[in-house]
Amino acid sequence: MLASSPAFGSFSTDSVEKAAAFYGDVLGIDTQVDDAMGPMLTLSFPNGARFLVYEKDDHAPATHTVLMLPVEDVTATARRLVEAGVRLEQLEWTDEDGVARDPNGEMPETAWFKDPAGNWISILAVDA
Repeated sequence: MLASSPAFGSFSTDSVEKAAAFYGDVLGIDTQVDDAMGPMLTLSFPNGARFLVYEKDDHAPATHTVLMLPVEDVTATARRLVEAGVRLEQLEWTDEDGVARDPNGEMPETAWFKDPAGNWISILAVDA
């Protein structure tokens, strides 16, 4: 019934201006700001995926991962993120470099970080 819908995801932020700078300038994602119905940011990806990031006065950071970005090399991407000023989350299951590596190979290598509004984002190995 809805399989052909051009679905998209959404999450809130406390500042579209800060989100646009982070997602566009730091992460290199195609961004477009639209203020027609209040501050909103569209993140567009080459595969056609889109996310709407909307400004909310009473924003509370998501407690789950809102955006998962598959990458070819998690370690190299994590290093580039840190060089760009992104702080990787140090969790009980991550190495000192902020990357989780499953010794059994059942889960993909993954690293988590937060956007300026505190929302969780991850990079994960594309072929796992």
